[in-house]
Parts: sequence; C-alpha cells; structure tokens
Amino acid sequence: MKTFLRIIVAGMIIWTGLVIAAPVTGASINNGAVILMYHRFGEGDFPSTNIRLDQFEAHLKELAESKYTVLPVEKILAALKKGETLPDRTVGITIDDGYRSIYAEAWPRLKKAGFPFTIFIATNGIDRGRQGMLSWDQIREMHKAGVTIGAHTASHLHMPAADMGRNLNELTKSNNRLAMELQKIPSLFAYPYGETSSAIQKLSRATGYQFAFGQHSGVVNSTTDIFYVPRFAMNESFGHLNRFQLVVNALPLPVSDLTPTDPLVTSVNPPLLGFTVTAEVGHLRRLSCFSSNEGKVSVEILGAIRVEVRMTKVFGRGRTRVNCTLPGPGGRWRWFGTLFNVVR
Repeated sequence: MKTFLRIIVAGMIIWTGLVIAAPVTGASINNGAVILMYHRFGEGDFPSTNIRLDQFEAHLKELAESKYTVLPVEKILAALKKGETLPDRTVGITIDDGYRSIYAEAWPRLKKAGFPFTIFIATNGIDRGRQGMLSWDQIREMHKAGVTIGAHTASHLHMPAADMGRNLNELTKSNNRLAMELQKIPSLFAYPYGETSSAIQKLSRATGYQFAFGQHSGVVNSTTDIFYVPRFAMNESFGHLNRFQLVVNALPLPVSDLTPTDPLVTSVNPPLLGFTVTAEVGHLRRLSCFSSNEGKVSVEILGAIRVEVRMTKVFGRGRTRVNCTLPGPGGRWRWFGTLFNVVR
C-alpha cells in the first residue's frame, strides 16, 4: 500500500491537467460527440433520476435514425485523443450507480437496438445486496456480453467533502472489487454526483483511470479535459423528446484557458468564470450563459475570442451548473458547460 501511495503522490505532482488533443482549427471545430447519462429506468418513485420507459424508447427510436452513430464512450474518447474524425452526431451512452432496472429494462432495449453502453458501478451497494440494485451475477452477465463496466467509488461518496486518504481508499476498494468480480480493473471512472476538484482529478489519473466523467452538460471535443468529461443528464423532467433531439444534435463549443481551473469553490464565490473560444467558431456576441442558481447571467466578450461570465448570486452548498450555448450551423447549438461545487 505504501508503494502504491508513493506512485499516486508522484502522479499528482507531475499532473498539470490534460485535454484530449491539440487545439482545434477549421472544420475540426465540429468534431465531437454527445455523451448521455441515465440512472434508473421505469422507476417512477424516483423522478429526479428516473427516465420513463416511453421516454427511453423514444430516445432509442431517435438514435436508430441513420444520421446518428452510437459508439462506446472509450472508443469516442480514444478517437478524439488520436486526432481522428468522428462521424457527425456521434453519441455515447452511460448509466450511473447500478440499479436493477438497468438489467430488467434498459439492457434488453439497448441490446435489441444494438447500442453499446457503459455502467458506472458503486460497489458497496452491490456487495450489500441493497434493494433495487444489480447483483454481481447480473453485472458479470452484462460484462461478458460486451457491456463496459466503469468505477464509481465504493460508497458513492461526496468526494470533495472527504480527505485524500479516504478518496484513495474508495478508489482502491472499488477497483479491487471490480477486478475480483470481473477479472479486469476499470479504465473509466465517473465522479459520484459529478462532484470533483483539481486534486481529485489528479488522484483519479494517478490511480490509473484513462478517462473520468462529470455530470455537467457539454459536447466532448479535442479541448475537453479528459478527467472532467461532460455528459448530458436524462431524467423525467429533462428527457422529453424535443430536449433529447436538441441535445443529441448539439455541436462542440471548443474552449481553452478555462478559469478557474478548479471546480471546487472556496474563497471566490461566485467564481469568475472565463474561457477562450476557438477563433473559427465566431459570432460570440450571440453567446448566452445560464447558471442553475441565477438563470441568465452577464457575458462579456473581450477582444474577439475571450469570454468572461459574471454571476452575482453566491453559490449555496452543493452543486451549481453553468451552461453556455451559441447558435451553430444547420439550426444546431454549440454547447459548453461546467459544474461547480461548494462543500456541504
């Protein structure tokens, strides 16, 4: 354990933040993918994390149209990392936590549609046989059939509220259980609740994950931080077909020089959000940004490509999302988002 911890610490020291590939130019500003996030299926008692089955079937029917390409998320990210061009309207599907309705409702429908997907498993609930959770037999069956299994900590921890020792223990315990049950250590990780910090991202990379996912909206592209990959959340309130079509047709809003670099809010609240947009995007005067605790917020354009987002209301404890959208070609929208966290 001491040797492993030294490796982790060394990895944290040398890590300075990673994007998928080089800055985008020209036609590559449209090269990206939408990654979706679900939790429960047909569990109406939990509307904030549930998608109704009629909604989910409408999503799958839409994705079955020839203009979409559904790929495994690891293939999407590996392609972008190599600088490869993805098919237009590439989509990835992920599911968090490990509820039994994944096996009973989602998997049969996804299998019939021929769509790959990833499940991020929080292992304690499985080990304890918690009601409504998957069993290891079900997880192994899906894994053997080609479903990708990723890590999601052991206890579904609020990671920014824990110290690094506990966070490391959670990742190690989760990896050990998944390796024992599936004979494979996961390469993908999703932060519970989408909550993270710069230090936690460094720890995730040093632990050996290749990519880590949040719960903030946005289209993945070559400027995306590979340890803070955005995903569009789907539930009963945000899962109607019109919104789904808007999301899966979204285009990248490639940004760089993002400030602040840490999504954990400490001394400056609200944070002074800023980013530089790839010059080829243009039309930044039409950019709009929205905060989940304030609604539409002020946007200042400095020069031709620098955006400063100015929020006025102090963020309360927990999560605050900020989304910025810009009209793009063909009636589609460019989309960048982030999620800030104030420790509870």
